[in-house]
Amino acid sequence: RMFASWLAVTLLGLSASPPDVRANANVIDPEEIGHVATLSAPAPHWVWVPDRLLQHSLLYDGDSGSVLGMLDSPSMLTPRPPILSRKRSEFYSVDLDYDRGRRGTRIDYVSIYDIETLLPVGEITLPLKSAESNTGQGHVAMLDGEKFLLVFSQFPQSMTSVVDLEARKVVDQIATAGCAGLYPVGPLRFASLCGNGTVLLNVLDNEGRLHERIHSEPFFDVVQDPVFTVGDRMGASWVFVSFEGSVHQVDFATGKPVARSAWSVLNETDRDEGWRPGGLQHVAVHGASQQLFVVMHQGGAGTHKDAGSELWRFDLNDGSRSGRLEVPNLAAAFLGPLLEIQPDSIANTVLHWVVPNPGVHTIVISQDDDPLLFVRNAEMGAVGVIDPNTGEHLRTLKEAGLAGPTLGVH
Repeated sequence: RMFASWLAVTLLGLSASPPDVRANANVIDPEEIGHVATLSAPAPHWVWVPDRLLQHSLLYDGDSGSVLGMLDSPSMLTPRPPILSRKRSEFYSVDLDYDRGRRGTRIDYVSIYDIETLLPVGEITLPLKSAESNTGQGHVAMLDGEKFLLVFSQFPQSMTSVVDLEARKVVDQIATAGCAGLYPVGPLRFASLCGNGTVLLNVLDNEGRLHERIHSEPFFDVVQDPVFTVGDRMGASWVFVSFEGSVHQVDFATGKPVARSAWSVLNETDRDEGWRPGGLQHVAVHGASQQLFVVMHQGGAGTHKDAGSELWRFDLNDGSRSGRLEVPNLAAAFLGPLLEIQPDSIANTVLHWVVPNPGVHTIVISQDDDPLLFVRNAEMGAVGVIDPNTGEHLRTLKEAGLAGPTLGVH
């Protein structure tokens, strides 16, 4: 404690700047009071940063590092990143409330926000309780074509509500017993992972009602080497990684889902050194370049949620590893602004030297031709922005709340 106090005082001293003695330093321009800003057209480097403690999601511009807006998600275990519809210029957020604050009758609903003002323009009540988990991954998804929104529920059974966003109503409730997660693969199709090692393809009709179910053959062992429910999409296929590092790519291009031959992210040296995948949202795919990124750490069995010290990059065409990227120190990036330390100061250099790097739990990548890779530690209010080709830490999205395990890009 004494060392921490000394460090804080020392760093504050190193980062201190001369006081601003201008007479009008604290004068507010009256023209700025009451100003209402609007958002421009969505950009590929916009990223949502949900905060589970403050119960909101911040929208950042990944290029400038500035905050563009915020949406509240009260009563959620973990706010889900809002979903964008470019066709209707709207954001959708699945929320819940209780009529007695934290207790009483629960209501689940889809909040609809205007994309320019982030003002609420409508809501759709859900008949079922939306599922919640640590990350909320795979619980909400929008199908291609942007007509149908899917919401997964766990109680009293596994069900998926199909919401018609044009008609503003729920059009079907599909039972998916033994299967979970929502993985879109077209305008009228979505998949779910099942407890028997298969994937279930659900096919809808044009009205959004269930038309057909198709199971794949078993492609992973749910006991010996289960897959993480967190995956990422590449065109007509989804990529999943197992606890032991096997990559499973499931193709939905034909009528029946087909899993390609699995391959491992680990070689013998990697296994001897104790490397394994892990994190909370730890798999990202850049579709155009067919590059897979996986958060990796060194640990034993049962460490599959631990933060990783490296990001490994693979070519999905042949499974070759094309890079090992070190992750930025987000603990130092989080503490710096709290201590009022300037980024280019000696204090900032000292801070990064003395504060251990906690690694990252979460990654997402933009899908444009000049992509950015966003990384996050679930316990830090800072998000790193990385060049996925070189591994260079370009900037940090600062004051990104307090804690949260997810990110979302459009």
